[in-house]
Amino acid sequence: MAKKAVVNADLCIGCGACVATCPDAFVLNDEGKAEVTGPADDGAVEEAIASCPAGAIEA
Repeated sequence: MAKKAVVNADLCIGCGACVATCPDAFVLNDEGKAEVTGPADDGAVEEAIASCPAGAIEA
């Protein structure tokens, strides 16, 4: 099943951990903040959420 995440840009520090963990669902935008590009496997999204040091990702 696919899960779509939401990134809180105010909390995002642009470390890129989510992109490294789940490149199918996240990119860093021109401001250096994470942005959701689409849904990804539930496990991958949960891993990205867990890897975010700022707690900026929710599903």
